[in-house]
Parts: sequence; structure tokens; C-alpha cells
Amino acid sequence: MPDDMKSLDATLADAEQYNELADRKGAEKLYLMTLQKAQIIDSTLKSLLAPKPLLPAPEPQVTDSDPESPSPDPVKVEHKPESPSDETLSAELIGGVGVYTVQSGDTIRLVASKLGVTSQHLIMRNRLDAKSFLKIGQKLAYNNRKIIPKQMRNGIVVNIPDRTLYYFQHGNLVKSLPVALGTSTKNEKHVWQTPVGKFKVTAKQKDPTWYIPSSIQSEMEEAGKEVITSMPPGPENPLGKYAIKTSIPGILIHSTTKPWSIYSFASHGCIRVSPAEMEDFFKEVKINMIGEIIYKPVKLAVTESGRIFLEVHRDIYKKGANDSRDTKKTIEIKNLADRVDWKKFENVMRSKSGVAEDITL
Repeated sequence: MPDDMKSLDATLADAEQYNELADRKGAEKLYLMTLQKAQIIDSTLKSLLAPKPLLPAPEPQVTDSDPESPSPDPVKVEHKPESPSDETLSAELIGGVGVYTVQSGDTIRLVASKLGVTSQHLIMRNRLDAKSFLKIGQKLAYNNRKIIPKQMRNGIVVNIPDRTLYYFQHGNLVKSLPVALGTSTKNEKHVWQTPVGKFKVTAKQKDPTWYIPSSIQSEMEEAGKEVITSMPPGPENPLGKYAIKTSIPGILIHSTTKPWSIYSFASHGCIRVSPAEMEDFFKEVKINMIGEIIYKPVKLAVTESGRIFLEVHRDIYKKGANDSRDTKKTIEIKNLADRVDWKKFENVMRSKSGVAEDITL
């Protein structure tokens, strides 16, 4: 029954994604649907199964008044976002409001990189002293709600302004990873900006050797450092333990020895992924998988319940791509103008917080 199994797998993948985002209600609905599909397959093949049912019948849906009910996925997580309300539930939105518990070795910058927010976001939201040390067990409130910038059947989308990599399988978003991208440097000598464009995965390498581009060798020389042409695998190699080569010249998706640089513009153009996330991602990515790097600082989404969300990032590469007039035209084309609170709209456009904000009237 291959078609039935594919349908079950796709529904389960959606459920896992909602569970990963700690969307309790959304995950429950999809887990129950997965169980129902499994029961149909189970009943069809019951003559081949052991006397004990393969899967239990779905239990009654858990309500918010039952906080002690176990999560459908027992995998341990370091932070658990609060469940968005049904009004914010949408296939276009990820992340949300949550609370992070500080771990050993955490700094404000490192926590921000894990969550996909800025250090300033954590400082302001939690009224922190930027120079203070975090304490183990300390609770930090955050909001990392984002709008998926582009859908893909199978492959990778990297949106430069929101510093996030989106990984799709069978039309479903299965991972969203904060990344570090190229600095805004662009002059006669150097261009470190991450380029936009479509690509294919051309190679994968564990424990890669770093073959240093001539432009970086030139930078070493200008800084008075020893010029080297390659660096073998090891703890000093800035590519980390895993590297994925793309068809865009010089652009790799790789791990890093500087995890605190994630969710910033700090590379020479490559796409850095947190070491904690890169190993699993490396295993899932296949040779010839397609991808695209895009530049979309302004994103708009409408939830299933009709709420309108706007997310605005800085135009870091100064491409003139977050003009409010263009965004207003998009809203008008979508026939949403009479449902928008234009004061909220202007506030979001001005603040460029990088968080998907509700601008519904």
C-alpha cells in the first residue's frame, strides 16, 4: 500500500514539524490524523499482524486545562515555545512566543543564535544588562515567529535578510535553521555578501579540508597574517565537521567553530549552520537536491482564521527591497487593505524587528 504509506508519512512529518515548534494543538490534530490513517492500514493488513494491535487507538484530545499531559514527542528540548492561539495557526508561520531556560555555557549572544533572534531582542524583552552574565536555570522570554518566505516541493530555501534556512520535503517544511551569512562588505577589493540564485547540492564532505579562496588569502596578507592556501580537518577548521558544496561558486553550507555567530552577517559569503543542527541536516540532504538563495526582507502572511501578519527585516545589503509603498501595493492586490491596521503597519515597517507581527485591524 505505497500510496497510503506516503500519505501517512507526509501527515506524520507535518505533525513532527508542529511538535518541534511546540504548537500543541496543531500537532495533536495531525498526530490523531496520522493514527487514523495508520488504523486504516492496520485493519486492512490485520491478517498479517500480530494479535497485539500495531498502534493504539487515538486518545481523547488534550485540552489546555491539562498541563500535565505528556508531549506526543518525548525528545528532550532546551526551550519550549508557548502554543500559538488558533488565530495565529498557519502553514505559513513558524516559531512563536516562548521561554528559554539558560544552560551551562550560555551567553546572550549564544542563546540568541540558538533561537534565531537578535541579542537586542533578548535584552529588551527581558530587561537585561547587555554586560551581565546569564545564570543557569534563568528564564528568558522571546518571540521568534517568522513567515515562510517561499514554498518548495523538495529542497532548500535560504532567505538572506531573515538569516534562516528552510528545508522542505514532499511540500512540507521539515526544518528551519538560523544561519550566519555574508557580511555587507562590498567594495573594489572584496565582496563578502552572500549571492542570490538557484543552486544544486554538488557534494557533501565530512571532516572537510578548507581550500582558502584567493580573496581571503589577500585579506590575510593585508592584515599582516601568514597566508595559507588550505587547512586540514580539525578543531581550528572554520568549516567544522560537515560541509555541503553548492553549484554557486565558492558557496558552501557548513558547520562552524563559532556557534555564537549564527543568526548574524559574519561570513565571507558561505552559509553557516549551528554544529548542534548540522549533523542531522547533513545526513538528510542529498546530492543534486535543488535550492535557492533569495533576498526578501518584507514578508506578508494571512492565517487560516484571517489574521494578517507582517515581518520586516533590515535591508542589510541595501538593495532597496523593503519599501513600504511596494508592501502597500501587495496588500491592495491581495484585497486586504480594509482589514489592515495601518498604524500597526507603519510601526512594523519602521521598527524592522524581524518578528512576524499581527497587523490586523
